[in-house]
Amino acid sequence: MFNRVYSAALMGIDGYIVNVEVDISSGFPKLDLVGLPDCAVKESIDRVRTSINNSNFEFPCKRITVNLAPADIRKEGPSFDLPIAIGILASMELINIKSLEKTLIIGELSLNGEVQKVNGILPIIYCAYLNGFTRCIIPKDNVDEGAVVEGLDVIGVNSLTEVVKILNNTLKIEPTKVNANKLLLKSNEIESSIDFRDIKGQENVRRALEIAAAGAHNVLMIGPPGSGKTMMAKRLPTILPDLTVEESIEITKIYSVAGLLKKEEGLVTKRPFRSPHHTVSNSALTGGGRIPKPGEISLSHNGVLFLDEMPEFNKNVLEIMRQPLENGEVTISRVNATLTYPANFMLIASMNPCPCGYYPDKEKCNCSPLQIKRYLGKISGPLLDRIDLHVEASNINYYDLNEQKKPESSKDIKKRVTKAHKIQQKRYEDSKIYFNSMLGPVEMEKYCMLDNKGREMMEMAFDKLDLSARAYHRILKVARTIADLDGQDNILEKHLAEAIQYRSLDRKYWE
Repeated sequence: MFNRVYSAALMGIDGYIVNVEVDISSGFPKLDLVGLPDCAVKESIDRVRTSINNSNFEFPCKRITVNLAPADIRKEGPSFDLPIAIGILASMELINIKSLEKTLIIGELSLNGEVQKVNGILPIIYCAYLNGFTRCIIPKDNVDEGAVVEGLDVIGVNSLTEVVKILNNTLKIEPTKVNANKLLLKSNEIESSIDFRDIKGQENVRRALEIAAAGAHNVLMIGPPGSGKTMMAKRLPTILPDLTVEESIEITKIYSVAGLLKKEEGLVTKRPFRSPHHTVSNSALTGGGRIPKPGEISLSHNGVLFLDEMPEFNKNVLEIMRQPLENGEVTISRVNATLTYPANFMLIASMNPCPCGYYPDKEKCNCSPLQIKRYLGKISGPLLDRIDLHVEASNINYYDLNEQKKPESSKDIKKRVTKAHKIQQKRYEDSKIYFNSMLGPVEMEKYCMLDNKGREMMEMAFDKLDLSARAYHRILKVARTIADLDGQDNILEKHLAEAIQYRSLDRKYWE
């Protein structure tokens, strides 16, 4: 007897429907699994057989053929255990076949019949919604994540027996409902234990990070050891604008596929802050594996990627970021698949000006000109060109450290950042642009116009600083953000001057 159960699998961060076709016929007892399954899927044969027997059902002593369609795409992972088991039981006429219509089933089975958590539930449920399904039966541990998608019933189950009873209408479990907006509002009310109030001095760096947060710009901080570069970078998330529901779902998809969602976390409600060690590999940064998984730059999507001591990273690893910084996505090609992951992140980097850290202080710096050149040479010109703000963190003096007056708090800075972000949201409400850093050439001609004095200043800076076309456009984007922070509709001369001075630091170190 033939039956079909609907399930789903992942292709990157998107789901696609898989038809689990089961046929039971007379013949030598055997279970054949076809449809390009990987090892984890092939091993489901033993898990399904034992799980059915331990759930007080009798596994059929017949010829069983299971096909995972479409058969030309490789299937991986244990998430097909539950739909295969349901397909076998339905073919034995132990399940009401009509109940399988418009129902998507997914889950891993343990040997005692319990349903285990699987990765990638959110994109799978979203795929089910787009394909017209009305009900999804998933593991109980995934239900908070899956219920974020509205428009269909998401039911969490603990065991194979429960699924059979639900399909036979002898057990009713209410669908789980999750309000994404309430989750985000509740999360935003939680105050962080770290604060910009802890930072003494460094007003220029604080200002640069405020501009970066408002417009999602990249920042490079250069300064001697102990000047507070890492401390300030770690406090950047406390002033970033709150996530929108759309941004939150984008991030949650990535973390779901990567298996990094916590057990009771249905939605990522804070902008990511990723800080990989300088020994990180190419694959760990961009994503990889036989079937590629998201790397650090994708896990930083809509958030921050912090590279502490940037020149200590392998130069090949740094150069890999050039394309994602420009396009906001990364494409990984393997024999089995070519996948594109989103990677629209803020790059925040810190570095010392030389190996010892004290250049250009001749009294402290013992590095030779060749050592300094080699050290700074690890940051290539094309990569440096993609970083919008270059700012110097100087040594903190004794007076600043013992200043009794408390610096401005993260809460106060965030108010200005949020106000500037709302201006951008209103300006770009008819497009997929969230921040000024995402502006393309067409949008820049419309929103980054300069007056005559501004054009004269820009021409002078272009020649004197020997700017590239990319640097020119990035200066205009930064100036647009500074104007938004100032509450101005037009880019004024002072806004442009401040944006230009964040590019002038290169001449001090790289020339």
